[in-house]
Amino acid sequence: MERNMMIAGFGGQGVMTMGKLLAEATSQATDLNVTFFPSYGAAMRGGTSNCYVVISDEPIGAPVSYNLEDLVVMNGPSLRKFLPNLKPGGTLFVNSTIVTEEVERDDIKIVKAPATQMAIDINNPRALNVIMLGVYVGATDAVPEEVIVKGIEHKFQAKPHLIEPNVDAFKMGLELGRQQK
Repeated sequence: MERNMMIAGFGGQGVMTMGKLLAEATSQATDLNVTFFPSYGAAMRGGTSNCYVVISDEPIGAPVSYNLEDLVVMNGPSLRKFLPNLKPGGTLFVNSTIVTEEVERDDIKIVKAPATQMAIDINNPRALNVIMLGVYVGATDAVPEEVIVKGIEHKFQAKPHLIEPNVDAFKMGLELGRQQK
């Protein structure tokens, strides 16, 4: 089993945090092999950023793939730039609050999640990446739910007041992803 994915969006949307959380939590809580490969645009906040995450039960040959199983896009420019890299039969995850354009492909599965609006609705706008990670895990079962919950607990151990809101946000996304499986 090997899953390769890209997460792409603007700097400040938590793209790198989402990928790093998935990669670190998976490597710490499972016996799977994981790579995390970040790519930053010219500017951090507001510039483009993306990362690749590969999860496999065998050694990973390359950390980057242009034949993706999964693509998470948090903004329109990322959709336009990276959609050609999603292989037929792959899954596109769309932050539908921001990405409103129609996808002109009928050979992929599309999972839409209004992650930005959901984060605003729970008064936690910075949790949009954790919500989207929940959507991804819920729709793919790439890793067990508990792996990410442990990862959130570890990430926020120095700020324990942030654990529960982030776990709750993740579980909101998880449920939405499961509904679209």
